[in-house]
Formats: sequence, C-alpha cells, structure tokens
Amino acid sequence: MATDYYPYIKYTRVWIPDPDDVWKAAEITKDYKEGDPVLHLKLEDEATLEYPVGPKANPLPFLRNPDILVGENDLTALSYLHEPAVLHNLRVRFLESNHIYTYCGIVLVAINPYEQLQIYGEEVINAYSGQNMGDMDPHIFAVAEEAYKQMARDERNQSIIVSGESGAGKTVSAKYAMRFFATVGGSANDTNVEEKVLASNPIMEAIGNAKTTRNDNSSRFGKYIQIGFSRHYHIIGANMRTYLLEKSRVVFQAEDERNYHIFYQLCASASLPEFQELGLTSAEDFIYTSLGENIFIESVNDAEELKKTREAFMLLGVKETSQSSIFKIIAAILHLGNIEISPERDQESCSVSSDDLYLQNFCRLLGVELQQMKHWLCHRKLATASETYVKSMSLKQALNARNALAKHIYARLFDWIVEHVNKALHTSFKQHSFIGVLDIYGFETFEVNSFEQFCINYANEKLQQQFNSHVFKLEQEEYMKELIPWTLIDFYDNQPCIDLIEARLGVLDLLDEECKVPKGTDKNWAEKLYKQNSSSAHFQKPRMSNTSFIIIHFADKVEYQCEGFLEKNRDTVYEEQINILKASQFQMVADLFHEQGDAPVAKSSRVNVRAAKTVPKYPNKEHRKTVGHQFRSSLHLLMETLNATSPHYVRCIKPNDEKECFSFDSRRAVQQLRACGVLETIRISAAGYPSRWTYQDFFSRYRVLMKKSDMTATDKKPVCRNLLETLIKEPDMFQFGKTKIFFRAGQVAYLEKLRADRFRSACIKIQKTVRGWLQKLRYRRIRKSAITLQRYGRGYLARRHAEFLRLSRAALICQKQYRMVRERRAYQRVRWAVVTIQAYTRGMYTRRIYWEFMLHHKAMIIQKNVRGWLQRRKFIRARNAAITIQCAFRRMHAKRQLKQLKIEARSAQHLKNLNSGMENKIVQLQRKMDDQSKELRTQNNQLLSTNTTLGSELTRLQKQLEQVHSQPGDTGRVVSLQEEVERLREELQEAHNHRRKLEEEHGSEKLELTQRVEDLQRENSQLKAEKEEINQQILQDSRSSEEETSRASLQLELDAERERYQNLLKEFGRLEQRFDNLKEEVSLNKFHPGHRRTTSNQSSLESDSNYPSISTSEVGDTEDSIQLVDEMGVEKAAMDISLFMKLQKRVRELEQERKKLQVNLDKMEELAKHKGSEPRSPSSDQEMADLAYNNLKRQELESENKKLKNDLNELRKTIGDHASQNNSSNQLQDSYNLLVSQLKAANEEMDARKEEVLILRTQILSNAELHERSKQMQETEKEAELNSKEPLDKEEALQAYHRLSESKRLLEAQLQTQSRQNQDELEALHTQIELLKADIESKQEMLNYTQSLSPEAKVEYSVQLEITRLTNKNLDLKELVEKLEKNERKLKKQLRIYMKKVQELEASAAQSSSSKPELTHQVTVQRKEKDFEGMLEYSKEVEGRLIQTLVKDIRPSMVSATVPCLPAYILLMCIRHTDYVNDDQKLSSLLTSTINAIKKVLKKNNDFEMMSFWLANTSRLLHCLKQYSGEESFMTRNTDKQNEHCLKNFDLTEYRQVLSDLSIQIYQQLVKVAEGIIQPMIVSAMLESESIPSLAGMKPMGYRNRSSSMDTDADGPTSYTLQALIRQLGQFHSIMQDHGLDPEITGQVVRQLFSCINAHTLNNLLLRKDVCSWSTGMQLRYNTSQMEEWLRANNLYQSNAAETLEPIIQAAQLLQVKKKTSQDAEAICSLCTALTMQQIVKIMNLYTPLNDFEERVTVSFIRNIQTCLQDRTERPQLLVDTKHVFPVHFPYSPSALTLDTLHIPASLGLDFLTRV
Repeated sequence: MATDYYPYIKYTRVWIPDPDDVWKAAEITKDYKEGDPVLHLKLEDEATLEYPVGPKANPLPFLRNPDILVGENDLTALSYLHEPAVLHNLRVRFLESNHIYTYCGIVLVAINPYEQLQIYGEEVINAYSGQNMGDMDPHIFAVAEEAYKQMARDERNQSIIVSGESGAGKTVSAKYAMRFFATVGGSANDTNVEEKVLASNPIMEAIGNAKTTRNDNSSRFGKYIQIGFSRHYHIIGANMRTYLLEKSRVVFQAEDERNYHIFYQLCASASLPEFQELGLTSAEDFIYTSLGENIFIESVNDAEELKKTREAFMLLGVKETSQSSIFKIIAAILHLGNIEISPERDQESCSVSSDDLYLQNFCRLLGVELQQMKHWLCHRKLATASETYVKSMSLKQALNARNALAKHIYARLFDWIVEHVNKALHTSFKQHSFIGVLDIYGFETFEVNSFEQFCINYANEKLQQQFNSHVFKLEQEEYMKELIPWTLIDFYDNQPCIDLIEARLGVLDLLDEECKVPKGTDKNWAEKLYKQNSSSAHFQKPRMSNTSFIIIHFADKVEYQCEGFLEKNRDTVYEEQINILKASQFQMVADLFHEQGDAPVAKSSRVNVRAAKTVPKYPNKEHRKTVGHQFRSSLHLLMETLNATSPHYVRCIKPNDEKECFSFDSRRAVQQLRACGVLETIRISAAGYPSRWTYQDFFSRYRVLMKKSDMTATDKKPVCRNLLETLIKEPDMFQFGKTKIFFRAGQVAYLEKLRADRFRSACIKIQKTVRGWLQKLRYRRIRKSAITLQRYGRGYLARRHAEFLRLSRAALICQKQYRMVRERRAYQRVRWAVVTIQAYTRGMYTRRIYWEFMLHHKAMIIQKNVRGWLQRRKFIRARNAAITIQCAFRRMHAKRQLKQLKIEARSAQHLKNLNSGMENKIVQLQRKMDDQSKELRTQNNQLLSTNTTLGSELTRLQKQLEQVHSQPGDTGRVVSLQEEVERLREELQEAHNHRRKLEEEHGSEKLELTQRVEDLQRENSQLKAEKEEINQQILQDSRSSEEETSRASLQLELDAERERYQNLLKEFGRLEQRFDNLKEEVSLNKFHPGHRRTTSNQSSLESDSNYPSISTSEVGDTEDSIQLVDEMGVEKAAMDISLFMKLQKRVRELEQERKKLQVNLDKMEELAKHKGSEPRSPSSDQEMADLAYNNLKRQELESENKKLKNDLNELRKTIGDHASQNNSSNQLQDSYNLLVSQLKAANEEMDARKEEVLILRTQILSNAELHERSKQMQETEKEAELNSKEPLDKEEALQAYHRLSESKRLLEAQLQTQSRQNQDELEALHTQIELLKADIESKQEMLNYTQSLSPEAKVEYSVQLEITRLTNKNLDLKELVEKLEKNERKLKKQLRIYMKKVQELEASAAQSSSSKPELTHQVTVQRKEKDFEGMLEYSKEVEGRLIQTLVKDIRPSMVSATVPCLPAYILLMCIRHTDYVNDDQKLSSLLTSTINAIKKVLKKNNDFEMMSFWLANTSRLLHCLKQYSGEESFMTRNTDKQNEHCLKNFDLTEYRQVLSDLSIQIYQQLVKVAEGIIQPMIVSAMLESESIPSLAGMKPMGYRNRSSSMDTDADGPTSYTLQALIRQLGQFHSIMQDHGLDPEITGQVVRQLFSCINAHTLNNLLLRKDVCSWSTGMQLRYNTSQMEEWLRANNLYQSNAAETLEPIIQAAQLLQVKKKTSQDAEAICSLCTALTMQQIVKIMNLYTPLNDFEERVTVSFIRNIQTCLQDRTERPQLLVDTKHVFPVHFPYSPSALTLDTLHIPASLGLDFLTRV
C-alpha cells in the first residue's frame, strides 16, 4: 500500500458497536496516530464521542465501505468484508430498495418480507431461465437455474439446501424452487409430473405444517425432495424423504399456537354432507385443537384450504375411498383426545364409560371393538419369565398412553401419506439425474429446549460442517485455477461438537443406553452426561440445575432440559392397543399397523432373541430402534446424498419476530447470520483475496489513473500490472491470476479513493477554465448590449411618438368595430339559443313518437321470428328423423347390393364378360365403320340418280318456257305492273323523306350527346373540386382529438378481437400439431394392411386442414348421402344436418341459375335459327361447313365419351373393389393392368376412327350444299330467261322495287348501327370518366406517398418502378417467343398429320375413283389458334407430382430470378382451369393437398427463409383468390383483362378463410423463429456493448464473474454488438423483400421483433442492478436512436415499430434525469407514461451511481414518486410479457400482373402442365 495512505484519518467513516442496533455508524473528526488512547468520532446525530482504543481490549473500529459499494447484489463485492458491512448492506437493500435476496458468495440470503411480492410470476421464470447466476439480480430462480444448468452441463446431481429459523420462509423458498423446475423442465409427455410435484406441497403443508408463535405456516418436519430428470432433462418423477416429524404437537400446543392444519380444515368443513359421519364440530370443542387458545389464522380460510388439499389428493391419484379413510383416522384422533378417563378411589386405577360419545365415535371411525378399546385404555399387560398378567394404570399413565397412541396413529398416517405421494410421483422411466431440494429446520433455541430442539440443532451442526468444507473447497479451486499460491486458511471446524453428540459414549449413545435400562430416568441420564462429557469444551453443566445441560453449538450456546428425553426417544406405544387397531375392520387402518408390526420381528432376530420367549415380552420392551438412532441414521444417509451432489445454499432470515412487513431488527438478523454460516463465508473470503477483477474490467474502471501511452496497449495484463505496482507498494496486497486480479480487503476502496481524487481534480480544473471563459463571454455580451441599447433607445423614442399618433386613430376605429361586433354577437347568441331550444324540443317529441312505432314494430318482428323458429324446429326435427330412417334403410339395401356385387366381381366369369364386352364393342365399332362406308356409296349412287332426274326436269321446264313465250302478251298484266311501279316510287319518296327526318333527328341527338359530354366534363371538374374540398375538410376533421380518440379505441377493439381470434388460431394450431403427433404415434404403433377406399368427392376426414368439404352434387345425390352417413356415422351425420341444409339450399340456388342459363341458351338458339332462316351470303359457306363439322364432332364425341366413361367407371369400380378385397393377389392386379392397357389402346383407335368419320361426313355435307347451290343457280337462270322476255318497263319496275327495299333495309341498319354507336360512345365516356377518377386518385396517392419519401427513397422508388416495367416487358417478350415456338411445333405436328392423311385419302381415292367421280379433292379440318387465357391444365393423376414439385421440393433459390410469389400464381392458374371445367372435386383436392403440403414443408424446414417464402406465397394466393373471386368489392381495382379471368363457377370463401388461418400460423412461426435468432443478441447488444466508447465504467461484480454456470473454457459468453443486431434485422428485411412479402406484413413482423427487443431489454434492466446507471441510460438512448434510424432508412417507420421502443426510451431517460426535488418527481411522472408504477419504482431502487460524484436516489424521493403515481389505474405489472404477439392483419393487396403474361421457367420441371 502507498506509504502516504493511512485509513484512520479525518472524515473517514467507521463502525462502532452499539447495544441496540448492534453496529452504529460514525465519522472520524481528528486524524488518528498509532498509540493514541482514543479515537475522536462524530455520530450521525452530530453527537461527539471519544472511542477508547487499545491493542487488546478495544481494537480499531471497522471501516465503512464507500457509498458506491453500498447496496451491492453480492456481499463479497464489498471492499471491507466484516459483520457491520454485511448487516448494513442487507438493511439498505431490504428497507430502501425492498430487495429480499442478496448473494453472499455461493449462498443466497433470503429475508422474509412478510408480504406477497409480485416477483414469482411465469414471466420472471422466463427471464431468469438460461441466464448466468450473476447476470441478473439475486433471486431463488437464479439459484434454481444455476442448479439446472450445472446438472445439464456437468451431468452431476444437484442439491438446493434451504435452511433457516421457523418463520424465515424456508418452505416458500423451496416451493418456488420446485415451481421453477416444473416450469423450465416440464415433462415431455402428457403425464403432468411437474403438476404432481407441485400438488404435493398443499398435502404436506396440511399434515406437516402448523402455526407457531414465529410463523403461521411453520414446517414441523424436514423433507428432502428429489426431482428426477430424463436424459433430455425433463421431469419424469420425484421422491420425498421426511425427517423428525414433531409428533408431540398432536397432543400439546403452546399458547397462541395451533395443531397441524388438517385438523382445523376438517373442523371448518364439518358441515359438508360427506363429513357428517365424522361427528366433528368446531375446533374449540376438541382438546387436541384448543390447547393454544387460538384456532384461527388471519387471512386464512381453512375450508378453502381443505378444498385445495382434496384437489391435490385427486391429482396425485388418491381415491375418494382412501381420502375418506384418511379423514376418518384424523377425526378419530380428535375424538380420542376427548375421551374422558375417570380415576378410581384408590388413585391406582381408572376407567372409561361405555356411554362416552367420543369413545364410540373413535371406535366407529377406526372400526375396532369398543369394549376392548375401553379395557386397554385403562390397563396394560405385564410379562415375566413365567407368566403374564394384566395391571391397571393410574390416570396419569392412562392419559400418557392415550396421547402416545394418538401420536403413533398420526405418525403412521403421516408415513402412509408420504409413501403414497412417492408412489404417485414415481416413474418407470430410467432417471438420468436429479435435483434435490432440502427444506429443513434451522438452528433453534427457546426458553425451554427439549429433545426436538436437540435433534434439530444436531442436524444443523452436520449441515454447517458440510457447508464450511464446501466453501473452503470452492475457494481452493478458485485459487488453483488462477495459479495463485495457496495458503491454508483457518476456518471454524465443528467436528468436536458433532463428536460430542454422535461419537461413542456421546449424548445420543448415552441416551440409547439409558433407554435400554428397565428403570432408566432422565435424571440418571443427566448424571451420566455430566460424568462422561465434563472435559469437552463444547459441554457445560448449568450452575443452578441438575436436570439440564448446555452444548456450545457453532451458532450459539443452548441449554437443554433433560425431562422427557427418554420418553420421546423410546416413543413407546402399548402393544395391546396396537393389536386392537390391527384387527380393525377397515383395511387401511389394519395395513397401517401391520406394516409396523412386521419390522420388530426382523429386527429382533438381529439381537439373537429366541422366538419362543419374545412373544410375552412384546408389551414390556420396545422392539425397534430408538428415535435418536433412527434420526442419526437418516441424517447420515442425507449427508451422503448431499456429499454426492453439487450443493447450492439458500439461507432464510427472519427480519423480526412481530411478522411486520419490511421491518428489520438488527439484533435478530445478526443472530441468524451467525447461525446460518453467512458470516463464516465472509470470514473465509476476507482471510484471502476477497476482491477479484478481470483484467478488462479493471482496465475499464481505472484507466483514468493510467498514462496516455498505456491506453492504446492491446495487452491489458502488463498495463494493469504496472499500474498496481505503482499505486500499491506492498506486493502482498494483490495477486495476478491467470484471468483475474486478486485484492486483499480494503484495496478496492483505496483504488476507488484514488479514482475519485483524480476525477475531483479534473473537475476542478474544468470548472476553473469554464468559469473564466463564461465571465469573458459575459463581459463582451454586456458591452455589446449597452451600445446596442443606446442606439435602439434613441430610435425607439422617436418611433414611440409616431406610434402614439397612429394608435390614437386606430383606437377610435377599434372602439367602433368592437361595439358593433359586441352587439351583433349578443343578438346572435340569443337567436341561436332560441333556435336550439326549438330544435331540441321538436326532436324530443319526434323521437318519442318514433320509439313508440319502433317498439310495436320490433314486437311484431320478434313474434314473427319466434313463431317461425318454432315451426322450423318442428319441421327440422321431423325431417331429420325421416332422413335418418331413410339413410339406415338405404344403407342396408346398399350393403346387400355391394355384397352381391363383390361376389360377382370375385368370379372369373365376370372378368371374362368384361373382356368380351370390350372385344364386342371394338367389333361393333368396326362394323359401324363398314356400314358407314356402304351408306356413303349408296348416297353417291342416289346423288347420280338425282342429277339425272334434275337434268330431265330442266329439259321439260325449258320446253314449257318456250311454249309460254310463243303465246300472245297479256295487256292487263302490264297495266297492273305499271301501277305497282308508281306505288313503289311513292314509297321510295316517302322513304327518302323519312330518311331525311331521321338524319335531322340524329343530328339533334348528336348535338345533345355532345352537349351532355361537355356537361359531364364540367361535372367531373366540379366533382374534383368538391373532392379536394372534402379532402381538406377530412384533413381538418382528422386533426380533432375526439375522432382520433374514437379511431384509436376502434383500432384497439379491432386489434383485441384479432388478437383473441389469432390466439384461438394459435391454440388450434397447437392442438392440430398435437393431433398430428398422436396420429403418427398411432400409425407407428399399429399398422393395418390394405387401404380403405373413400369417395373422391369428399375431403379426407383426417386431412390437416380440418375443413371437410362436401360438394353440392353430394348433397343432392341420395346414394352419396347414404355413403356419407356410413362413413361419418349416424350420430355425426345428424349433428351435421345444418351443414346438409345449407348445402341443399346452395344446390337449389345453383339449380335456379342453371335453369336461367338454359332459358338464355334456348333464346340464343331461337335467335340463331331465326338468323339462319334469312338468306345467307356465299361468304358464309365456310362458316357453315365449320359449324356443321363442330356439331357433328360434338355430338359424336359426347355420345362416345359418355358410353366409354360409363364402361370405364364400371370396370374400374368392379376391379378396384375386387382388388381391395384381395390385396395379396398379384395375378388379379396384372389382369387389371392388362385390361387398362387394352382399354387405352381401344380408346386411341376409336379416336382415330372418329376423326376419319367426321372428315367423311363433312365432305358429304359440303357436296350436298354444292348440289343445292347449283340447283338454285339453274333456277335463277331460268327465271332470268323468263324475265328477259317480259317488257322493259316491268323489268325496271322490279329493279326499282328491289333497290328501294335494299335502301330501306340499309337505312334501318345504318340507323340502328348509329344509335348503338352513340350508346356505346356514351357508355365509353362514362367508363372513361370513372377510369379517369380512379387514375387521378391513384396518382394522387402515389404523389402523396412520393412526397412523404426522402430524396434517396424517391430515387429508389422510381428505379423500382422502372425495373418493374422492364421486367413486365421482358416477360411479355419471353411469352411471345414461347408462344411462337409453340405455334411452330404445333404447325409442324399438324403438317405431318395432314401429309399422312393426304396420302391415305389419295390411296383411297385411287381405289374408289370409279364409284365416286364427284369427290375431286379432299377437305381437311383445321383448328384455329386460341389465345392464352391464363390457365394451366393438369390431369388428376399428376396432382401429386404437381404438389411435390411446386410445394415440397421447391426452394426459394430456385425462383429467385423470377416473379415473386411464382408458386402462388401457378396454383391460381391451375385453380382457374378447374373452375373453367367446373370440377369441384378436383378443385377441393388441389386446395386441400396444397394446404397440407405447405404445413408439412414448414414442419420440416423451420428456418426463417423458408417461413418467409411460404408466408409470401400463401398471402399472395389468398389475395389472388380475392382478386379473381368475381366479387364487386375486389374487382374495382382490377383491369379489364383481370376481370375477364375471374372465377365463374365456384365460391372459395371458405378456402380463403383456411388460407387466412394458415397465413396467420406461418406468420406466428416466422416471428417465433426470428425471435429465437435475435433473442441471444438483444441484451448484449442493447445493454452491455459499448456503442459509445469509454463511457461506461465497471463496478465490482463480486460473485457475478465467478458463476460456475458461465463458459469458463472461452473468454466468456458470446457478446454481440448493436451493429450485429441491426445487421440481423436487415437480413430479415431483405429476405422478406426478396420473397415479395407485402410491405404491410413486413412492417408487422418488424414491429413484433422490436416489441421482443423492448421486452427483453426492459426485463433485464429491471432485474439487473449493474446496468441501472446514468452511463447505461446514455448508451441505451443511443442504441434506440440507431434502431429508429434503421427504421427510417428502410421505410418502416410507419409500421409503428418505433412506438414499441417507447418503454425502453423512457427508461433510458429516467436513468438520465435529475432525481432530487419534487419538481423532478413530477417531471418523471409526466415523462414515463409508457412505464408502470412498479417499473418506475424498481428502476429508482436499482439506480446505482458508478462514481462518487453521482448521487444515490433517496428513499423519500421514491416515496414521493409513488405518491404522484398512485392515481394511475393500471394493472400491477413489473416485467413485460415477452410472449405477447400483436394481432396480425393481412390487408388486401391485388396483383398488377395478368395471368396470361406470366412466364414459367423450364427449370421448375412443370412440363406436364398445359397452357390453356
């Protein structure tokens, strides 16, 4: 140490002894020099004191630690380690910070607060799980996590030893430790072992805990619970061992104490029906429960506690009958205590009345003989060597025997319950490791100490010895690991005291020996103790007593009263009474004592007692080990178990005897600290090097003391070594270890003083410089201000005069205007009031009338609906019954038919018939072709004969025409023709006039339309202006707080509803996953060969989607309904009758639509026929030929397809049924395959033949049309020849008439065309207006969005738009190229086919040229090329391949260069085709298989990229199903092309809901995976990494960096920086963007991740004292600003993710603000709105200054904050829920792509899909 430093100087603070507070603080007022007799001190109350100092009598007082170290989490972090420092640190943490837990090295000190604290919730367990022991604030969960982690890492069993006085909180601590293990290490299966372990607590508390003067729930026994774990560290079972039950409490309780809780619980529930037979009343009526004179415990309801006890019994598998037996035995004990034993006159005997009600109840409840029990309660049996006789007992002896029997019964019942609890907790699985929790009594000393206190203190001596050796061993290992020379440290060894108790001829040995003496007494035993152990240093004889002795324990000196030791050690119960209980008619009572009776036989054989003579000696001797011997054996077994495990210590401290919350009695605390070994731990640590720093922490803390050159050194060890050698001159004061520096006590305080001095001198220098600079600035500012004031003052005086003149004139004007406005406002106010009163009055009367009408109307509606509902329910019930009967009958009939069909299908004759049927059909088709050929030849012959007949007829007609020409003309006929010509001319003139009139009307109508268009344009501009005004008004209204409040409330309600729905969906997903696991397990355990056929039109009931779909055709079909009932069961079918009704309703609607379409089709056909009757032009001949060909082909194909499908379905069904019954027959399968191949070949041959037939028929029709056309031409020529011979005027008249008719038709057609064009123009204008409006709105939104972006974002947005445009253009070009290539291949294929056909036709023409001379050329049918309609066709057989390729085998990298969400678009195109062909079964199968495949893929691939990929595709498929659903609400944002592609036949609303639920599940899994990735990075990046270098300074961490759970092989646990966390978030964001995930969903994911960051950061801040400092607040505020900047850079600030960081931002501000005055408290309350009161107070309590010039937060300031915040109405919450999930919302986002332009890369292997 430096030579100029001496600690006892002026202003040094010390501790001096005090009789009241144990230790009292003082301050040295005068420097002390060695040899001075006194030390001048000043107390805290300003009183002075001269403290005498001497080398022997009064050593120098203990030094106080610096304020910066006060309140540390670990007592070993204190620089000065001694008793007053420990006591003061505990007091400060307990009273000022309300921290009940504190580390002391490896020991956790727990102070009972006598108040329920909110620090044991599940969120706290999750916060401590996985953390190192020193990283968080001290807690029982930290110790439990340390034990759990060491068990998993070292594969070594662990023990948690909880000890302390009665009332110190041992049981509660042990209970919370077991709760931690049950939560963290829950069972892997559904056995709920952890719940059973926790359920044992209320049972053991009921039968083993009681109220004492020190504790309301004191454990009166010790227990050691071993919690077993599997190889995967899940709880698989548990076992409990108990020690030394306080049986004497059953029959005796001190004042203000109670018996065991179970007695009072039964008495409080005596009025229940099941407890009537117990005969219980109030606890005051029974001796055993009323000795303490207080049967109640404040705030405890015994009846409710009994319910919890019974529930625990049920959970552990104890049956109702066993529970009833337990309660009967307990009630019998109470009745036994009330049996009245009366003394006889001789005082040597006593008796019990047979009419004693309590005796009767006792015998009835235990099922024993009343007379025998009455006799042996007052008598005993004595046995001698020769005879046995019965002796009466005195009243005292009888009472003692009765009490002994009661104690014995209760003890046996206690052991039975413990045994059955262990059976319930036992497991058949192999135990890999265990963690033991020892809840044992602490050191006890009372005014009267008896045998129980002696055993308790003996156990604590053994535990203290084990504790001392373990602490010493850990210290030694620490020194050896750091390669520091080890010097032997002397520590207290209590082995002599243990030898005094348990060694040969020790206290227990002498006690057992005295118990064997027939007439041994407590006094004789005491004499033997005095004689044997008088020389022991730990044994003393009291001066004033000969029946007591004193043992000097490690904790204190205890005087024991010898009275009762022998009796309690013997624990004697008379054999006659036990034999009566053995003969009980109740099996449980008999079993209790039979088990005990077997033990003495086995033990008696060990002492070589003959069997013939042991029988009469049973009543007089105890044939088992004494209580002391049993306790010593169990204690040795316990110590062996503890020594084989790694122990963890929890020392519970009772702060006061009055049970006051947060009250600290220093005298009681010191007494317990000495007794529990905490001070011994401090002494062992202080004897060596208690303060330990890593080199990096030391460098960070004390670099202010180093030179500037040392700051840049990379190796910190030599720098620290040089600094210490310079500052501390004595080398023994520190040691350099491998990774740490070790300091003696007091050296850290010295270094802190040097550091504070350096800071103080630097502050003074900075203050001096700054103050001088401020004064210079002040002088210059004053001089400049004076000159400026002079200049402006002169100008001001001049301007003031001018201003006065102007103001005088303005005042007059203002007065005039003001008076006018005032009068006007008064008038307006009166007028407005009158109008308002009138309006409200009229409204009131109107509303009254309206409500009367409404009430009558609603009543009528209710009556109507109720009556209708009653009739419908009656009808539905009747219909359901009828349907059920029909289904049953039809099922029976169908089963009979199925059985007959199966019998027929099994026969070989059936297969032969099928084959012969196929051959017959082929032969028939061949014959049909031959017949058609013959018919063709016959028709040709008929055509030749017809031509010959027509030629002869033509010759005959020509002859008749010549005869007509040769006759003279008819004059009258010419006149009539001339009249007709005149009439036609008049009609022509009228037509011209009519046309002119129509043209005028058309012109006026066109002008009107033009004017209308102009008006619409003006109206459009007005609407735009109104829209702008409305937008401005909406913007103004949106600023009002009321609408914001309502909108926020509605949004909160919506989010809450979504959250509830999504939580239900999450629970559904969890149950679905569990169902899948069970199904897989069942499939593994039990496999049934074969398969069960299901209908193809019904979704599998075991599908993962859990949405069984039934098509409309199934409901309408009776046979399918019967089959559905067979598969689902009658009951389930009846339950789903509502679904059938809905489907039937849908069937009726579809049937009506079909009828409407049929009517429209009929109308179209009639119109086509009407048009067909009109004369056709020659140009339509080709169209008629095509139409004829199409009709023929369609009819032929329909008929043939219908027949072939029926045959094929029958064949497949028959063979499939036969195959399902005979799976093992390979021959049948081969025959089936052969038939299928033959059928396919026959189908191909049929297709070829049908094509040829169609071509021939088309040729025949074409020839027939040519013949008819030639015949018409001949007739026309004949008419022309006839007309040419008529007069010229007749021919002109006819021509004029034809021209007029044609012009009339032309005018009418032109007029209709013009009107249609005008109407189309008008509709087009309306459509254009709507499109312009939509375009303007979209552009306005785009403009607003662009204006809100930063310049960089604008550039990026424009580039993105250009890329999208080029990508679409590129895809269009690719599609065009692919289309051309496909057309080329198709044309080549057609060319080959046509060439082949031409060759065949030429060959056939050569053969039949003689018989068919008319066929001069062949006609071929060519198909027109169709446009791609955005559909993909696939067959049912390749559906599995499609799902495998598109869902299961696809990887995001395979489609990274294509359009985002390509699988979703491909699936949509397949869905459109199934909709196009109207195949509901195929559609249902595709969607169900897709959903199930996505679930399986995500189950196997649990990585973020795959989750993001399928979330994007699932949501895109959902949006596309909405976009192409055909609903008007979704079609408004589509293009015309997209609206053409909408679905026509199916409504997929239910599947959209399924996809929505699947998207929510994927989103939740995605968030879970992302949170799992970033969770290890959060605390290190946000709280521990130095984002601002050289800002934070380390403090002494004590045990924190010595935790055995930390990674000792490496430099420490992995640390992450803020940049690493931001890079990980950026990676998430880029992945979601690349996969095309909607920006809204991306924002919600980021918001959820930011919420996770906030929760983990804030929880760690609330549970770690070392990070609650000003510098951490600065670091945290900087880190949050960086996170916000990242949000802005990625355009995510609108996602409200930044709002989730508000709590940690306010926490950072709270750490930085001033914390002194009441104004500061009000500012904190107004600042921290996002933090709860508990969180604010917790941070204030944890706030720790890192330097001396920082001030600690006072208790009064914290109380002031609590007062200010008490008006807040909020849920008491300390930690943030880390598992909270915001409700996700998928906003509708239509796609801009059109399906016909989509390009599918060949690399996907989807060549089996056909573009349609």
